[in-house]
Amino acid sequence: MTEPDAHSSAHSTGAQMRITVTRSLSRDQQARRERLIGAARDLAEEGGYPAVTMHDVADRAGVARATVYRYFATKDHLLTEVAGAWARSVIDGLDAGAGPSFGDALGDTPVERLSALLERIVFVAADNLTLASAIVQAATSDDPSVDEARTELFLYLRDRLSAAIGDPVPERDDVEVVLGHVLLAALVSLTSLRRPPDEVGALVRTSGRLVLRGAFAAAP
Repeated sequence: MTEPDAHSSAHSTGAQMRITVTRSLSRDQQARRERLIGAARDLAEEGGYPAVTMHDVADRAGVARATVYRYFATKDHLLTEVAGAWARSVIDGLDAGAGPSFGDALGDTPVERLSALLERIVFVAADNLTLASAIVQAATSDDPSVDEARTELFLYLRDRLSAAIGDPVPERDDVEVVLGHVLLAALVSLTSLRRPPDEVGALVRTSGRLVLRGAFAAAP
């Protein structure tokens, strides 16, 4: 017996049919989905990407293995959702200390605010390197089931980068896209290339400054 849902997509792998719920979850279903994300995050924190299996996630969350596939098509899909939840928790920590606006917690100028946010993400990732490595590996996978969750994550990060900048910026959409790729490159350098956090922090700080200054300089 499957759980009721308003929208679902079917994924067939060999003889196995996987039903993945994408939206319109009931309260209980949403709670179960969040529990699965939490279980996957715990496993990734403990043992990195190899430690996360759908079987172990199900065991950790206390559900049947088939239940995992009702919410997540693949391991990379699940870990990309973990990446989204992790990013929100990191940035929400800044929001909690903000005053009237998000930027108040970060600095006085667009460059200061942007640099503070980018550096915070880098240094929190460095402090949770095992988890960060797992979610970066999943989020950069060529698995098509990752596409929607990865797009949502990228759009969320663009929104928060834009909020951190605050002030009007010429060609803002292009600036946000470039900064999103800068952040991704920084996280790959940190997790896959194992570059020192201070070096990667300096990279995002310099990149943010140059991108903003370039955008303002190019304004008519």
